[in-house]
Amino acid sequence: MANRLSKIYTRTGDKGSTGLGDGTRVAKDSLRVQAMGDVDELNSIIGIMQTEALGANIHAALEAIQHDLFDMGGELCMPGYAMIKPERVTALETLLDAWNETLSPLKEFILPGGSRAAAYCHLARTVCRRAERTMTTLNSQEGITEVSLQYINRLSDLLFVLCRTLNKNACVPDVLWKNTHKA
Repeated sequence: MANRLSKIYTRTGDKGSTGLGDGTRVAKDSLRVQAMGDVDELNSIIGIMQTEALGANIHAALEAIQHDLFDMGGELCMPGYAMIKPERVTALETLLDAWNETLSPLKEFILPGGSRAAAYCHLARTVCRRAERTMTTLNSQEGITEVSLQYINRLSDLLFVLCRTLNKNACVPDVLWKNTHKA
């Protein structure tokens, strides 16, 4: 790795193209590069979440997710390559079920917010949804792994539940939407 990253700038992208992991060059605004960027942005926001005092189990879960997202970026960077395993989707579902089990039933929509950690998590959730939309469009045009689509979908669900869990752990109520248009 030291040799691979010894020179950070290459000038090969100065005219608006970038190299994929398989050596092909694509426009920097291609759908594949957009998906890679969305996943990278999501990973960065989860990195911000990791700066908060979340508890060891949540930190460990988020670290595993960050590694998965890095793997997903590798998949996106190398068309036809698969790194995300179905077991990782199952792991998200297990976490989701465990965290959701501790929460009270949701009777209203909630607004992003509450504690700072939950607000960061809501931001991660929305970027995750964007990544999912971009990946879905990419899949319809070029094809990506079904497991990656399942993973990113499950992750957005998990992040929603984690937002509520973080607020609960901080003893901060979720911010309920006040529907002023009720009849």
